[in-house]
Amino acid sequence: MAPKRKDGSGDELTGREKKKMKMTAARTIAVQSANTVSFSEKSVAGPSKVAVNGLNGLPSAIDVEKFAEARAFEIDAMHNAMKNASASSTSRAWQALPRHLRRRAASHDVRRVPLRLREKARAEMDPLHKKASGHSLPKLGKNKRLKRTELFAKRQREKSWLETHIWHAKRMKMDNLWGYRLAVHPTEKSYRPSHRASVHGSIIHDASYHSIIELKGTEPILKRALDTSCDPNGPSPGSRRYSSGSRALETYIYKSGSYPFGLISPITVIWKPLPLNSPSVIDEENKQVPDPVFADQSSSKRKRESKGKEKEKENSTLPDSETPRVVWIISHPSAYQDVLSSIRTSASLTLEAFRREDENKEVEIEIGDLRGQVNIFEIMGPKSNQVLKGALSPISQDKREDFKKFWSRFTNMQTSAEMSRGTVVGFKVVDPRLKFPPKNAQVQAPPVNDIPSTTVFPSAQLAQCDLWDGAVRTKLARPRYKKKDLDERRSKLLIPGTPLNPERQDDRIPVLLIQRSLEALESKTQGIHGWTLIIPSGWAMAFFSSLVYTGTRVGGQRERQTQAFEAGMPYFPRDLPTSVGYDTYATARAKEDKGRWDRKPPAKRPNYEKLGTSSPWRADWHGVLGLPCPKFEDEANTSGAEGFVSTQREPADEIGITDEGPQMWLLRGSEVPSVISNMSKMFIKGAAVLQEVNKLRAKRGLEALGSSIRADDLLKRALVSVRISMCGRGAPEDLAIIYQVSNDEGKKWERALRNPLGGYHEEETEEEEKVSYLFNDLRRTALKTRFSCPKLFLLNLPLLVTLPPGTFHCLRGKVLASVRFLSSSFWNFGSRLKGVTPIPLR
Repeated sequence: MAPKRKDGSGDELTGREKKKMKMTAARTIAVQSANTVSFSEKSVAGPSKVAVNGLNGLPSAIDVEKFAEARAFEIDAMHNAMKNASASSTSRAWQALPRHLRRRAASHDVRRVPLRLREKARAEMDPLHKKASGHSLPKLGKNKRLKRTELFAKRQREKSWLETHIWHAKRMKMDNLWGYRLAVHPTEKSYRPSHRASVHGSIIHDASYHSIIELKGTEPILKRALDTSCDPNGPSPGSRRYSSGSRALETYIYKSGSYPFGLISPITVIWKPLPLNSPSVIDEENKQVPDPVFADQSSSKRKRESKGKEKEKENSTLPDSETPRVVWIISHPSAYQDVLSSIRTSASLTLEAFRREDENKEVEIEIGDLRGQVNIFEIMGPKSNQVLKGALSPISQDKREDFKKFWSRFTNMQTSAEMSRGTVVGFKVVDPRLKFPPKNAQVQAPPVNDIPSTTVFPSAQLAQCDLWDGAVRTKLARPRYKKKDLDERRSKLLIPGTPLNPERQDDRIPVLLIQRSLEALESKTQGIHGWTLIIPSGWAMAFFSSLVYTGTRVGGQRERQTQAFEAGMPYFPRDLPTSVGYDTYATARAKEDKGRWDRKPPAKRPNYEKLGTSSPWRADWHGVLGLPCPKFEDEANTSGAEGFVSTQREPADEIGITDEGPQMWLLRGSEVPSVISNMSKMFIKGAAVLQEVNKLRAKRGLEALGSSIRADDLLKRALVSVRISMCGRGAPEDLAIIYQVSNDEGKKWERALRNPLGGYHEEETEEEEKVSYLFNDLRRTALKTRFSCPKLFLLNLPLLVTLPPGTFHCLRGKVLASVRFLSSSFWNFGSRLKGVTPIPLR
C-alpha cells in the first residue's frame, strides 16, 4: 500500500490536521506570561482572601485610563481572537444569507451583499488570484464605454423588455416569447408554493406584454362592429351592462362574420365610462338599489339633488347615440395582428352599412395602438385585497360616495369574488414610493350577527378614471422625482422610517382596478379570484416593488397556466386547437419534445414506431376528424398588402369552406348544454347543430350559413370541451392516448365501481344486462390530446351515460357532448340527469 506521506516518514501533517490546527489556533485567546507582570511585595500567590466586610479594602475610585492600560493585553487578545475566529470560519459571507437573497452575481460584486456583511465578503475575496487567473477583463476607455441605457437598447434589438425585466431576470428563468423577453418560472422550487399562494394567499404576474387596441366612434357603430366579430354564444359587448363602462367583458373574437369558424383568441372589452352628466348615467344612479341603513338619509338628499340633475339633463344636448365613445380591447400578443385585422374588416363593413342607410351622415371609427402606453398586473388570490389596500393610497380629494364605500369595504372582503364579475374601479393614488415599505392591511373580523351596511354596485361613477386620457398618460410617462430625490427627502425626516407626506408637486397616478375571476360554470373546481391593475407606463417598478414587498409571490407563464388548469378554464393557446395561435404553440412544443427525445439513447426512450403512435409530438386533430394533414410551417405573406383591408369581400356561402368541406371548429360557450339538449331531441343531429349555429348568428345580425355547408359535415368537424376525472389512481401525462373499452372489461369496471369494497355478485341484474348491451355498441376513437383542464375530445359515439337506477339513455350517432364527470352536474340529454357516473378509461 502506498504511503500517505511523500517520503513515508509520517512527519508531514495531512490537510485535515492542518485545518484542525488552524481552527484551534484561531479560537485560542492569548494570555500574558507571568514573567512580564510586575507584582508588589505584598502580593501572594493563591486564592483571594476576602474580608468579612467585602467593601473593606476596595478603592473609593477607579482610574479608567490606568485600568484599561493594565488590561490592554487581554482586550487586544480578545479582539484578535474574535477576528481570527470569524475569518477562519467554514461558511462564507454569501452562505449566511437566506436562499431568496442569494444572487449568482454576488460572488464577484461586494455591492450585491447586504451592508452588514460587506466587510467580511471583501476580506474573503482574493483580487490577486482573480487577476492572475485572467478572469478580470480590461476596461474600455471612457470614450468607447457604452452607457447603461445604450447597452440595454442594444440588447433589445430582436425582442422587447418589460419595465420589470431586470428584476425578473435576476430571479426567474427567461425566454423569448411573442416578441418579448418574458419570465417563464422562478429559479427556486416554487410550483406548490405558487399554487398555495393563488388559493390561500396572493400571487402577482406582470402581464404588460398584452396588446391593447383602442376604438373611437359613436356608440351604435362600435356596438355593431364588435357584434360582427365577437362570440355570439354569450353576452354582447354592446349590451347596456357593459357599454356603461362599469364592467369589463371577457369573450372570444372570431374573424369578421365567420362564426363558428375562424376562432382567433380570447379578448377583454372595456368601455370608457360615460360622463357623469349624461342621461344614461343619471338613470343608472336612480335605478340603483339603496342600502337599507342609508335609505332614510338618502331619500331627502335625492330630493335636494333632483333639481340639479334636471338642469344637467337640459345641459346635455347630445344624445347617447351621438356621444363619442372609446373602447379598449385587450388581447394576447401572439394574436395581435389577427385581432387587428378582424376589427378593421368589421369596422369597414359597419361603416359601409351605415353610409348606405344615410349617405349625408359622416361616420368614422378611429383605431389606435396602445402597446407600451400602459402596464398591466394580475394579482390573484384571496389576500389580493389586503395587498392592494396596503400598497395603494388614494388621494384625499376623491369625494365620490361609491368609491368611499368600496374602499372602506375593500379590506374586509374575504375575496374579490364578493364583487360583481368584471367590476371596474377607477381612482387616483399618490406615489407608492412615498410610503415604502408598505404594510398589508389587516382584516378585521366582523361580529357574528353583523350584516354589511354598505353594498357596492358597479356604476359609471365608480369607474371614472383619467387613465383614458392620452395627454395624462403622456405627462406621466416619466416620474417627476427619481428614487434618489425621495431618499434625500426621507433622510431629512426627524424620525427615521416614517412615510413621506405627499406634497403638491408629487405625482398623482390614475389607475384602473378590474375584478378578475377564473372559474368554470357548474363545476366543483375551486375558482381563483383577484384583480387586474392597469397603470400608466413608466410606473411599473414603483408599483411592482411595493406590491412584492407585501409578501406576495411572483409568477411567470407556468404559474399563470397552472391557475387556469386548477380552475378548470381553457388557457390560450394550449386548450384552443381551432384558434390561430395554436399551430405556433403546438409546433414549438413538438420541436422541443422531439429534441429532448433525440438526445436520449434508444434504450432510454420509447419507440413510437413499434408502439403504433402515428403522431407522438402533437395532437392529430385532423387525423381524428378525417381531414387532410395541413402544412404546419408558416406560409409567407406574398400579397404585399399587409396592414390594408382587402376590398374583395368573401361571399357568405364560402365562409369556413375548404376543398374538403367545412373547417374544424370548436363548440364552446355558456349555451353549449342547451345546444346539446336541443340536438338530442331531434332525429337528424346534424340539422340540429346547423339550426343552433344559425340561431346564434342571427343574434348578432349575421346571415345564416350558406347551402354549401352540409349539416353532417358541420357536425363531423366539431369539437367540444369536456372534463374527465379519473375513476381510480394514476395521473395521465401530456399527449396521452385514450383507447376503446371492450365489453368484458367494461363490465368488470362497472362492477368495481358499483362495489368499491370488493363485493361481487354471480348473477347479472337487469341493469347489468342493459349495460352489457350498451357496451356492445361502445366505440371510442383513439385520440392524441393534451390532458389539460378542460380536456378536448372527439367522442365517436354512441356516448354512454349511466343514469340513476332504472334509467338509461344512449345518444347514438357522431355527436359531440360536453360531459363533466361530476356527481353534482346537471345536463339535459333529453331529460334532466343527476349523478352522472364516468365511464372507466384505460
